Amino acid sequence: MSGYVLAIDQGTTSTRAIVFDGNMKIAGVDQTEFAQHYPKPGWVEHDPEEIWASVVSTVRKAIKAAGITAKDIAALGITNQRETVVVWDRETGKPIHNAIVWQDRRTASYCEKLKRQDLEKLFTRHTGLLLDPYFSGTKLSWVLANVKGARTRAAKGELCFGTIDTYLIWRLTGGKSFATDATNASRTLMYNIGRNEWDEELLDILRVPAAMLPEVKDCAADFGVTEASLFGAAIPILGVAGDQQAATIGQACFERGMMKSTYGTGCFALLNTGADMVRSKNRLLTTIAYRLDGETTYALEGSIFIAGAAVQWLRDGLKAIKHAAESDGFAQKADPQQEVYLVPAFTGLGAPHWDPDARGAIYGLTRNTGPAEIVRAALEAVCYQSRDLLDAMHKDWRGGNGQETVLRVDGGMVASDWTMQRLADLLDAPVDRPTILETTALGAAWLAGSRAGVWPDRKGFAKAWAVDRRFEPDMDDKTRTAKLKGWRDAVRRTLSAG
Repeated sequence: MSGYVLAIDQGTTSTRAIVFDGNMKIAGVDQTEFAQHYPKPGWVEHDPEEIWASVVSTVRKAIKAAGITAKDIAALGITNQRETVVVWDRETGKPIHNAIVWQDRRTASYCEKLKRQDLEKLFTRHTGLLLDPYFSGTKLSWVLANVKGARTRAAKGELCFGTIDTYLIWRLTGGKSFATDATNASRTLMYNIGRNEWDEELLDILRVPAAMLPEVKDCAADFGVTEASLFGAAIPILGVAGDQQAATIGQACFERGMMKSTYGTGCFALLNTGADMVRSKNRLLTTIAYRLDGETTYALEGSIFIAGAAVQWLRDGLKAIKHAAESDGFAQKADPQQEVYLVPAFTGLGAPHWDPDARGAIYGLTRNTGPAEIVRAALEAVCYQSRDLLDAMHKDWRGGNGQETVLRVDGGMVASDWTMQRLADLLDAPVDRPTILETTALGAAWLAGSRAGVWPDRKGFAKAWAVDRRFEPDMDDKTRTAKLKGWRDAVRRTLSAG
């Protein structure tokens, strides 16, 4: 059988399709952007039909770019923007409302109402999540309450709910498969991650009928086959994972204590805690990293709202740089005697602070401060925030037995050698940048390819994972301690100013 594997990476602003060959190298790729809809302030929607059209188009073009046909593809894996909600008619497949995107804040008041009813502890205990509009459950509840007749139809089993993976599986299989995987289910506020099943108590609170929920499967499982008319041949769908979990898998973080961090617009860090479902006392999320062969592996997750977005701000807002790639050179030229701190709370501070009202600030400015020092401060801010996440994770998780933490990184910012070195210095831990940076798509592809038997198993995949460069810490303890003290003082001042 051919070793070609197809990955669909359905993201927030674009859809990518990547064909990997039998050596897990990219053979063909295509990408299509789609529209963002903002019907009200704080509301973000997508047109599910446009997403579907983008998937079909990019898959066809990626297969053509690889110079193969669908018959050469052994398996298909799907990874997706998490928490985005779609509700559609079970008979026709037609969505009853636009998809409500993970960024959407329309259910903030509903979340606050649930908190006032002292229900957050219950949700956290069962799901590992906080009561926040970010997650799927309150969005689904909103659709049922605001689309005429939706709740009644849902109770009769006439409507289907899904995150983007479920919707795509339904469409790809012509409605024959209605399923999701454990990682996407774990982000809905409706899934009991300890019992690995939909939680009836939480469904009752959110007034969501169980009849509209998909079957939850392992990340590597039989999710059906695509209709042959779509791509020229039927392709088995054998792997599914939410984007951050797929990146964790693509980084081969299969051992307890392994950690990955994706540096895009924001940053998402996951720490593999193995079979331990760690309850965070530092406002981190407890989530399912993956479920394979019926065994669940958990993770602690922390999010940074501003990572690469700080570099965009330097370029587009301050006009301090013309291109993102210039940031390295500026940081290297910065005066080492000036300690300038940028707290990039442009949209609040994420984990472990979770202060949506905090706003950005710069500390340590002098008459000698120039663009180079501010650029360095912006890059360092990403590293400091990563250190905050790592410290919070270590406080929560005592299962490491003192072993060294190695951070595996991906995302656009990891191309900056200066930032990655400073990250290793401030973490006081090695940072590994892989040879293949498309780790999200690779993770989905590995789930499918290993299930099909054409790619290596977990051990073989981990062995094949290759480092482009390892950044070792090279900062003395005294300097590191002083810099971290200055950062924490800057954060404290920023939080108190709110």
